[in-house]
Amino acid sequence: MIRRLAAAAALLLILGLAGCASTVSVPAAEDANDPLCADVTVRLPDSLGEGTSLLERRWTDGQATGAWGDPTAVILSCGVQPPGPTTLQCVTFEGVDWIVDASELPMQRITTYGRTPATQVYVDTSVISPSDVLPAISRLVQPIPAESSCVGLEDATPVPDEG
Repeated sequence: MIRRLAAAAALLLILGLAGCASTVSVPAAEDANDPLCADVTVRLPDSLGEGTSLLERRWTDGQATGAWGDPTAVILSCGVQPPGPTTLQCVTFEGVDWIVDASELPMQRITTYGRTPATQVYVDTSVISPSDVLPAISRLVQPIPAESSCVGLEDATPVPDEG
């Protein structure tokens, strides 16, 4: 009986350590403790994408963070600094504006625009398309009040000339 208990305890320890091995280290953003970020992260989906692009959620060690895929292909951080006006591409999913920074392809950094706290998603586009990720994440950040939205270049306020 003692051997069975010891074996069971050893098995639980091994399984527990195996679970820890899959934890993704993601530093918490500056405003990760915002209650709106807690609302986002408690509802993170168990998976993103579908078919061959289906990515299962992995545990993270940072507050208000999420990760999907093994190896990790999507990382989410809530509480990042909201972006200011930019000429980067803006896309809208589920009523949420996102600024797309494709300067580090195949990784894209995609950040909510006009919402505080801001949510940022890093997507490895060689594994999954952002259009397979953003609808699910947009539904989570949609309750964060929109303070502003993206506008087209023709609607932007020109910067006065210095001179």
